[in-house]
Amino acid sequence: MIYLKMQRVLRVLLGFFLLSIVVCHSVYAGTEDKHSYLLEEDLVYGKGNDYELKLDLARPAREKRPIPALVFIHSGSWYTGSRTYFHTGIKEAAKRGYVAVSIAYRHARLDKNGKVINAFPAQIYDVKCAVRWLRANAAKYSIDPDRIGTAGHGAGGHLALMLGLTTPSDGLEGECGDLKYSSRVQAVVSLVGVTDFISWYHWGKYWPKINFLEGSPKNVPEVYKKASPVTYVRKNAPPILSIYGDLSPYVPTSQAELLDSMMKEKGASHTLILKKNTGHRVHELVDFSKDNPIWNFFDEHLK
Repeated sequence: MIYLKMQRVLRVLLGFFLLSIVVCHSVYAGTEDKHSYLLEEDLVYGKGNDYELKLDLARPAREKRPIPALVFIHSGSWYTGSRTYFHTGIKEAAKRGYVAVSIAYRHARLDKNGKVINAFPAQIYDVKCAVRWLRANAAKYSIDPDRIGTAGHGAGGHLALMLGLTTPSDGLEGECGDLKYSSRVQAVVSLVGVTDFISWYHWGKYWPKINFLEGSPKNVPEVYKKASPVTYVRKNAPPILSIYGDLSPYVPTSQAELLDSMMKEKGASHTLILKKNTGHRVHELVDFSKDNPIWNFFDEHLK
């Protein structure tokens, strides 16, 4: 009899254990450093055509008050890359008191006839959708909807700038997510992001294998202008921090200098850091595990 009771107890306990695995399959706890965090993966934030847009989210484990949120956008020349690229960044952000997401967005690709699928401005629509998702879920994740920042590297740096500089009147909001929520952000960090596609095209040292702008400045100049962050520089733009390496083989520092001069001409806030003897890769530009200009910038403008 005692043996049978023990068997029943063990079956119940096993059932609860298996249920907890099913329910919490996408939630992981981390205790790195002195602050703990939770990581949730594969959260669907919207849909682009028939493509599910996903993000991974890290947040402080025990924070209940509304706190700032950050959107990290990966590199990959607009046609490749993964949201896992910024896992180190979002985990560190969570330990520093932010809700942070690393997002996927639609990549440009070619169909069997060589036509570009997911051409510009699909990527802009997607990153704006992610911000709206954060605001729609602000109560669930203890997010302050008035304190959202974004950071991106390479192609992600360009998308972060577009996210910060464009407004609904520019016609780049898209239809993804609940449009009653704003896609506006309050602070932007660009790591070697393109700021002007026409001058970058003529620089000529690098061009993506898949041209998400679908042409050259000669035949689609209006697309190049519409895709360029410098087109949208305005006095009331959110503060921007730009970090560029002088040895990048993909994006010259002149891209950052152009944005810097235009922001200052308009009276907008722009901080430019040009790192000498530094290349393009994100780990060359910043160490997310340590105090650095990015954390200082977000703390200043969002906390």
